[in-house]
Amino acid sequence: MRLPPAIIPHTEELLREVLRFTGPADVSLSRYFRDNPRLGSRERGVIAEGIYGLLRNKSVLTNFAESGSGPMMRRMALLGLADAVGAAALAGLQEGEGEWLERVAQIDRNQLPAQMRSNLPPWLWDKLVARIGEDATLELADAMNRPAPLDLRVNAIKADRDSVIAELAKAPVACEPTPYSPLGLRVLKKPALQNLPLFKDGAIEVQDEGSQLLAQIVGAKRGEMVVDFCAGAGGKTLALGALMRNTGRLYAFDVSEKRLAKLKPRLARSGLSNVHPVVIAHENDAKVKRLAGKIDRVLVDAPCSGLGTLRRNPDMKWRQTVETLTEMRAKQTSILASAARLVRPGGRLVYGTCSFLPEENDEVAADFLQSHPDFVLRPMSDILAEQKIALEMGDYLKLLPHQHQTDGFFAAVLERRA
Repeated sequence: MRLPPAIIPHTEELLREVLRFTGPADVSLSRYFRDNPRLGSRERGVIAEGIYGLLRNKSVLTNFAESGSGPMMRRMALLGLADAVGAAALAGLQEGEGEWLERVAQIDRNQLPAQMRSNLPPWLWDKLVARIGEDATLELADAMNRPAPLDLRVNAIKADRDSVIAELAKAPVACEPTPYSPLGLRVLKKPALQNLPLFKDGAIEVQDEGSQLLAQIVGAKRGEMVVDFCAGAGGKTLALGALMRNTGRLYAFDVSEKRLAKLKPRLARSGLSNVHPVVIAHENDAKVKRLAGKIDRVLVDAPCSGLGTLRRNPDMKWRQTVETLTEMRAKQTSILASAARLVRPGGRLVYGTCSFLPEENDEVAADFLQSHPDFVLRPMSDILAEQKIALEMGDYLKLLPHQHQTDGFFAAVLERRA
C-alpha cells in the first residue's frame, strides 16, 4: 500500500529541524506532530521511523545522498523513508528518484569503510577502537543501530510476573521473561500499552531491563530511608518503592520540576504512598543537607552522555562531543560527592550512568574512592549474588546491548564504613 505523497515533504521539513541538533529528536517529533494534527497515526509512524533510521545510519546515508540530484535534504528524507518502508511504498517521487533509490538499494553496505559502516561520529569511533579494537566496536555499533525491544517491569505490589504474562496473552500481547531482572518482561511486538487495563491499573510500567537491574542492586528494604538523587521521570523511583513494599520513606530528588511532574500520574497508577518528590535547586540544596548522614541507601543515576541509550535516542551520538564529556565529568563528580553526604555509616551509595565510556564510569568511581576514604567499593559480583541475579560481573555492573540485550548501563556500589 502506497503512502500519501505529503509524507516526503513532511519528513524533509522535520529532518531539517532535527539535524540542527539543538535539542532531543523525540521533542522535535512530538512538537511537529502536535502542530500538524492532520497527520494520521500511520503517517506519523512512518515519518518517525524514517527520521530515526536516518539518525541511526547517518554516516552511510549522507554518503549515499551525495549522489542523485535535487535538494540534499530531500535526498536524505527519501533515503530514510526508503530504508524504513521501501521505495515502492513512496508516492510523489520526482523523475529519476525511483531509479536512484533502486541503485542505492543495490549497494553492498558491508563493502563500505568500517568507520562509515559503524555510523558513529569520528571522535567516538576513534575512542572505542583504541579501547576495544575495530571488530568489537563494529559489533557494539551494530547493536546500538538497531531499535530497542520494549521491556516492561511488573509492579510487585499489584501483580506477579506469571499472572501478567497470562493477562497480556488475552489482549493478545506476546511477551517473555527478561533473562536477568526478576520482574522484567520483553514484549515481542509493540502494542498500544496505554489502553491496556494492566497499564491503567499500574500493574506494569515501561522500563528497560538494564534500568530495572540498576534499581535492584540498590537493595532497598522495607522500612528504610532511601533517596533517588536524580529521579527524572521516576522509572527507578517506582521500582525502588515497590522493592520497599510501599513502606519506609523514599525521596525522589530532581532539579527539574517538569521531569518530576511526569512522575505524578505514574505514581498515582502505581499505588505507592511512600514516595516524596522534591524539587531541588542544585545538588547542594538545603533540602539535601537536612538529610545528611540519615539515609540507608542513595541511588545516583547521574546525568551523562546517554550513549548507552542509542537504540532509543540515536541523535545522542551526533549531539555529544569530547567537550560535553568533560563538562559531564565535572557535574558527575560534584553530584556524587553531594549525594555521599546523605549516606549513614554502613549505608549504600549506588553510582550509575546510561553510558559505556570509562571517563563517565570507572574513572568517576575511582576518583570518588580516592577522595572519600570513608567509602569502600563492594564488588558487583557480590551484590548480584545477594540479589540472586544470574549475571557474571567483576567490580562493576557493565551492561552492553550486543552482550546483554539491554541499554548500555554502568553501576558501582559504594558503601560507607560503619
